[in-house]
Amino acid sequence: MPPTLLIVDDEPDMLQLLKRSLEPDLHCEVCTADSGESALHLLANTSFDLVLADIKMPGMDGLALLEVIRRNHPGLTVVMMTAYGHIDLAVEAMRAGAYDFITKPFEHDTLVLRLEKALERQRLIQENQRLQRQCNGGEESFQRMIGKSPAMQRVFETVQMVAKNDLTVLITGESGTGKDLTARAVHRLSHRQKGPFVAVNCPTVPENILESELFGYKKGAFTHATQNRTGLFQEAHGGTIFLDEIGDISPSIQTKLLRVLQEKEIKPLGDVHSIQVDVRIVASTNQDLKAKIRRQEFREDFFYRLNVLPIHLPPLRERVQDIPLLADHLLEKHCRELNKPRKSISAELMGIFQERYWEGNIRELENVIVQGILFSPEETIQPRDVGWHAEQARAAILETGLKGLAYKAAKEKNLQHFNHAYIGHVLTQYQGNVSQAARFCGLERQALQQIMRRYGIRAEKFRT
Repeated sequence: MPPTLLIVDDEPDMLQLLKRSLEPDLHCEVCTADSGESALHLLANTSFDLVLADIKMPGMDGLALLEVIRRNHPGLTVVMMTAYGHIDLAVEAMRAGAYDFITKPFEHDTLVLRLEKALERQRLIQENQRLQRQCNGGEESFQRMIGKSPAMQRVFETVQMVAKNDLTVLITGESGTGKDLTARAVHRLSHRQKGPFVAVNCPTVPENILESELFGYKKGAFTHATQNRTGLFQEAHGGTIFLDEIGDISPSIQTKLLRVLQEKEIKPLGDVHSIQVDVRIVASTNQDLKAKIRRQEFREDFFYRLNVLPIHLPPLRERVQDIPLLADHLLEKHCRELNKPRKSISAELMGIFQERYWEGNIRELENVIVQGILFSPEETIQPRDVGWHAEQARAAILETGLKGLAYKAAKEKNLQHFNHAYIGHVLTQYQGNVSQAARFCGLERQALQQIMRRYGIRAEKFRT
């Protein structure tokens, strides 16, 4: 559906001129009102995407109209028009909640550009509101994981399939992509759901302690072993043990875990007898285990024993359309936990969110949102509330991960980040329709397809 624009002005000629010129250039439907009172009547019975209103009008002026709109239609974007000599009134309107103001007489191209930005802002607000309703209704959540992107829908399908059997699972993905939540989902959907779920963060346990923690020990096995100790594998008997970041464990521990996978038994330190255990192993890593095998840092036979049922979690930059949904979920969660009133994210900040590279993925997004909740003095979180200005934030996006690279490598990485962010955003907007995306980008379809092939961007990922 084309966007709808309500123009309010007491001059009939101005209304007709704006209607004739803006409808074809903005590809929108324009309604007109010759007074503030008429505009309120239309707003009460019709849904609009944008209001363009003159400030100086007889009866209800533009400021009074703005006040009523802000009260009765708080999510609606309003742009004010004013004569050059009344800029002080326009500034007052901005303080009262107007998105922008335009001075008369105005250049047509400038007016169209400003209104396009206002319509894009309104589109982001409406998308946020829609995703918030979905999030509250649980429509886009799966086992406490959130996502509507094709990439995450494939993850959800894989988890459901994997959970039905009892084979070993290896979850791969960058830090902060939700590997722990995925492991818990596998456990909850399996026949072991009533058994224990034991999580072990392998890198945080020193190597000389990890073995005794996993397998237990007998009294006298080593100095200070004054009594028998049950290991985590025994505690997980009948359930699931989650070995988080298994790529960091030493070769000696890998060898002992390989025996557990092969024989389904453990041997506590200092014991001469093995103990049978009924445990499903789910492991995770953020490392390239095949590269570690080539460097002889990871046992190949252990890798193939682990990698029976693989689940790969995509980074946040490859599921851009999930960012508004995730942001709203995290916003609601942390406002509640921090005992803060419910806040929202500005359209400008959400735009930066969708452009950012997110090296830390969802965990980094969560940290930024917590900062915004704590530091924002208003109900809407702005880029400045999280220490960003729009220009600085976008510069940081381009600089991400470029330090230490040669010029050509840095340039290519920068182009890769830009194309994934920009083309991904446009394809999301047009639901994977390459022809429409190409028109928006000002490119021939074949040229856009060539860029997409070069950077590995697949249109089907963005189709709903």
